[in-house]
Amino acid sequence: MNIEIQESCELLKKRCVPCEGGIPKYSLEEAQQQIANHPEWQISHDGCRISREWTSPHFMAAIDFFNRVAELAEAENHHPDLHLEGYRHVAIEIWTHAIGGLSENDFILAAKIDQLAWSE
Repeated sequence: MNIEIQESCELLKKRCVPCEGGIPKYSLEEAQQQIANHPEWQISHDGCRISREWTSPHFMAAIDFFNRVAELAEAENHHPDLHLEGYRHVAIEIWTHAIGGLSENDFILAAKIDQLAWSE
């Protein structure tokens, strides 16, 4: 597969496309190329997931952030794993469940999550 490496501004214009499988997942090399435009996100060792961590200002800011991520995810019909530890440590993992790896949808959602600001 030959993927088009896209800047965040390009991804922000797109919407996640429902995936029921049947499309190839990104190879580790393709995933590494795409994540280069998302420096705050980390790629898993096997190239099948991307994740990012934050420290929120306080507990309610973390919950508010999760609620806004949930609304975004529902609108995009692409749902990440959300983690909250120690009342302020927030982590998000994204991958395309139907293919067991990464697709363009994951990077679209990551770019859109990056646009969400923390409440104070």
